[in-house]
Amino acid sequence: MRETENMEAELEYDDGEEPSFSDPEDFVDDISDEELLGDVLRDKPLEADGIDSVIVVDNVPQVGQDRLEKLKNVIHKIFSKFGKITNEFYPDTDGKTKGYIFLEYSAPSHAHEAVKNADGYKLDKQHTFRVNLFTDFDKYMSICDEWEAPEKQPFKDFGNLRHWLEDSDCRDQYSVIYDSGERTGIFANDVKEPIEVEERARWTETYVRWSPKGTYLATFHQRGIALWGGEKFKQIQRFSHQGVQLIDFSPCERYVVTFSPLMDTKDDPQAIIIWDVLTGHKKRGFHCESSAHWPIFKWSPDGKFFARMTQDTLSIYETPSMGLLDKKSLKINGIKDFSWSPGDNIIAFWVPEDKDIPARVTLMQLPSRNEIRVRNLFNVVDCKLHWQKNGDYLCVKVDRTPKGTQGVVTNFEIFRMREKQVPVDVVEMKEGIIAFAWEPNGSKFAVLHGESPRISVSFYHVKNNGKIDLIKMFDKQQANSIFWSPQGQFLVLAGLRSMNGALAFVDTSDCTMMNIAEHYMASDVEWDPTGRYVVTSVSWWSHKVDNAFWLWTFQGRLLQKNNKERFCQLLWRPRPPSLLTQEQIKLIKKDLKKYSKIFEQKDRLSQSKASKELVDKRRTMMEEYRKYRERAINMYNEQRPLRLELRGGVDTDELDSNVDDWEEETIEFFINEEIIPIGDLSGRSRPAKRHSGLLLVDLIITRSCLWLIYLIIRVLPWHYMPKTVFTSSHRRKTFCFLRFSKRRTCTLVCENGTTVVCILLHSDYLILNAPQGNKV
Repeated sequence: MRETENMEAELEYDDGEEPSFSDPEDFVDDISDEELLGDVLRDKPLEADGIDSVIVVDNVPQVGQDRLEKLKNVIHKIFSKFGKITNEFYPDTDGKTKGYIFLEYSAPSHAHEAVKNADGYKLDKQHTFRVNLFTDFDKYMSICDEWEAPEKQPFKDFGNLRHWLEDSDCRDQYSVIYDSGERTGIFANDVKEPIEVEERARWTETYVRWSPKGTYLATFHQRGIALWGGEKFKQIQRFSHQGVQLIDFSPCERYVVTFSPLMDTKDDPQAIIIWDVLTGHKKRGFHCESSAHWPIFKWSPDGKFFARMTQDTLSIYETPSMGLLDKKSLKINGIKDFSWSPGDNIIAFWVPEDKDIPARVTLMQLPSRNEIRVRNLFNVVDCKLHWQKNGDYLCVKVDRTPKGTQGVVTNFEIFRMREKQVPVDVVEMKEGIIAFAWEPNGSKFAVLHGESPRISVSFYHVKNNGKIDLIKMFDKQQANSIFWSPQGQFLVLAGLRSMNGALAFVDTSDCTMMNIAEHYMASDVEWDPTGRYVVTSVSWWSHKVDNAFWLWTFQGRLLQKNNKERFCQLLWRPRPPSLLTQEQIKLIKKDLKKYSKIFEQKDRLSQSKASKELVDKRRTMMEEYRKYRERAINMYNEQRPLRLELRGGVDTDELDSNVDDWEEETIEFFINEEIIPIGDLSGRSRPAKRHSGLLLVDLIITRSCLWLIYLIIRVLPWHYMPKTVFTSSHRRKTFCFLRFSKRRTCTLVCENGTTVVCILLHSDYLILNAPQGNKV
């Protein structure tokens, strides 16, 4: 059937006219070549392809034909490591090269790599290469002769990036991730309960990280990294790096290093990227085969250098150029590990044994590359490098297998970095080492050694006389980790995870156990920057139940139990180094008693039973009063000229102003009195007569009583005078008190507290005064 239809269609086509494929007259072609032939145009060669791969190398030695071949070999050896060289051209005149050459690579990316790494390469004392792209010449020739001012960029105010340091109560902050990573909060540490500073949902997709000085908070996202800071934690910078997993900051917080296993190509390295934190620009990219030993790059303490170890090579880069130091790497056969000194630009690295060549540990000064100390080691199995926080000491943990034995013996090689020629002391340990840690600001170190359940901890002190003394050893410890306080002296021995969270708080000044406690299944221990508090936690990432973090004092006293649902991570916010000198710090410690009263008062206030709302309300009212008082004082000062004008130029603002114009006037008031001569006091006194309404009828004063009052008032010094004398009235059967004062007076007071008579001394007379209308 179908064949019949096709035959009919062919017959109709043969009989009819040929169809027209021309466009109609009013047709408008609105389809571009890119839409129609996009896949073809993408492969179209560019006009600049021929010169984008060409570089110009200047300051090349000028040689004759007899040495040209040797020069070509040297040049090819230097520049071929950046890519395949397809063409070379050495201009010459009169049989001698002109001092510059042209090299063409197989790809433009190779040419860019050559310019980045070979520019400034020092061939010898007289020749330092200058390398540029050939296309740069056109760019530099087309520069306008008239200078144009750069466009002003709007200023972005992120607030005070170190506002938390101005807290009146000196509270430290920490970040908490909980609810299985769905919520992230920033809290201020307080003895009673944490104070929430900021909390957001899905702030990060994995975890967070503080910068070394606490200025920035880094959050992880699928598309890259974001940095937050300021009082309200605004977004300060973001870095686009797809699939980022790890980051690292330079010590100066100027650069951040990100790692992603997704974005890496042969021509454009994207696995590791170094970014400028302030501008957000990419500084340089690197290839990375594995991130097992993160960080790949290790920074010098001042942030000027960073280094990377590859097979038989140690590459040291400098900032801000991000190029190799002296344009070349260090060739170190068999290098296993390296580490920067925390206090100086010194690198320590170790190399294992090779046939008859012993293993060695080398200390190298940078940027001079001088080897300041080399230590040869024999029968070495492994080495670990441990720097003291200030860089005063370096401990090299050396595992050896002595000849004739099968076991492993561990030695600690202690390098004294501050002494001449860097002497080395040795401590031998015959048991297996579990953990080692230096005291951050001191010369002590702690070692966990032995095997469970017979684990011991030993404390050693490195003395100035070249000796290392064992201070104390505690045996039968349930611990697998050592956590020193950032300020030294105190530490926590922790048995994490498999040891069920056993904790021991130790004071190393006299090596005493301050407290022994337990946080079941604890997975992490974090000291606060001041060394006053320590947090133990059970992370949901490692243990699915009992997720919480507990706050302890450095003495081991439990302050808080904070149970967060599916708690994941807690990180204290670091503090920048103090701006005070060591002399100023010593002076503050010496005069600490001056400030102790203020601190004690604040402690008492914080421990009071007053609610937080009431305290905050009072503080708000006090702050409002201070603002009002400040406004009133400013208004008072502004109205001073007006007051002077109204008062005829007389200044009456101060109490002691115009003292010369003062007039002194004395006013005397007469009080009813009765004068009794001392010589007439024989026997009992007669009933008193009425004096101006004063009736003295019931008071009986004996001669001996008046004599006693007279002697007390007239003769005795004040500090010998009695303060109160008990007396009585026999007729009225009432009780009275005689009270004496510094003014040589005596007051007779009734038992109900009413003043009856005041007895004063006047010359040789006793004067009895009483209030008007008082009946005695």
